[in-house]
Amino acid sequence: MIVYRLDEQEVTALLDGLAGLLTDTVAGGASVGFLAPLGHAEAVDWWRERAAAVAAGRLAVWVAREGEGVTGTVSLAVPDKPNSRHRGELVKLMVSREARGRGLGRRLLTTVEDAAAAAGLTLLHLDTETDSPAEHLYRSAGWTRAGTIPDYAADPRGELRPTTLYFKQVGPPAAAAAVAG
Repeated sequence: MIVYRLDEQEVTALLDGLAGLLTDTVAGGASVGFLAPLGHAEAVDWWRERAAAVAAGRLAVWVAREGEGVTGTVSLAVPDKPNSRHRGELVKLMVSREARGRGLGRRLLTTVEDAAAAAGLTLLHLDTETDSPAEHLYRSAGWTRAGTIPDYAADPRGELRPTTLYFKQVGPPAAAAAVAG
């Protein structure tokens, strides 16, 4: 299995596989912003919009592939405001149901953390459905729970669920980096 960062053309070339991963994730019950059933065409359209964000430099996307298939992905959204250029938001960490339980989620998480630190980011944050399997991954990877918001988003079945916010420092704090530089 290989994990690598995609550019805009690669996102576009992998639209079908990325859309398949997204529909599989939603069908498996993961709360990643969509209601079930999620159609393939809708998932393709969503990923096509992500390609534009990659081209604009607002989003970095990594993919895990096994053979020709897309088995996982993770993205990093970076803000464009001057006071927040030291941080990024981890979004849409997804692993296909058939690839779960083999450490791929951890590998994708480590990949984005390392890339963020190498790019000079010092702080990452995310939100995830409270009590979801993903929450265990984040806690075990050293992410810090910041709090829970009740009734934050509907899960794929349409039921409102709480979300838990997490953060992780991936480099020296921005003030220390400025002094050291």
